[in-house]
Amino acid sequence: MADGRNRFLVHRPPRILTLFGRALRLRCPNCGGGPLFVRWLTVLPNCPTCGFALERGESGYQVGSYMFNLIASEMLFAVIFVGVLLATWPTPPWALLQYGGGALMLLAPVLFFPWTKTLFLAFDLLFRPLTDDDMRWPREPGPGRGVAQRRRGR
Repeated sequence: MADGRNRFLVHRPPRILTLFGRALRLRCPNCGGGPLFVRWLTVLPNCPTCGFALERGESGYQVGSYMFNLIASEMLFAVIFVGVLLATWPTPPWALLQYGGGALMLLAPVLFFPWTKTLFLAFDLLFRPLTDDDMRWPREPGPGRGVAQRRRGR
């Protein structure tokens, strides 16, 4: 009976706060390892620590990340737009809102990309737990891989 309990604890999926906390720190939502990004817009194919495939094998998988990015960008625009309107009413700076809003909508998706990518991975792990197909071996070499293995004594 103790074996059954131990196996359950080992295979229990991470909690919601753990998944999203790791994602907000731009770490692997599955294990917390990383870094996952070579450059700002360049993602490794797999987590360098656990081998989790960052594209989960479905065509069009990246659309979910794009959706998160679009929603975050639009929410930021709406909050700033309404905030400026309320703060400057009755004479809002329409030219600033028009051109500043356009510039914001061009820059925000680029700035938010790493977070929306990892947040979507965390969101996806909530609804589709890991399978053997999600783990890719051998792991892709990435920056920081040796450090994570030394910490674990491998």
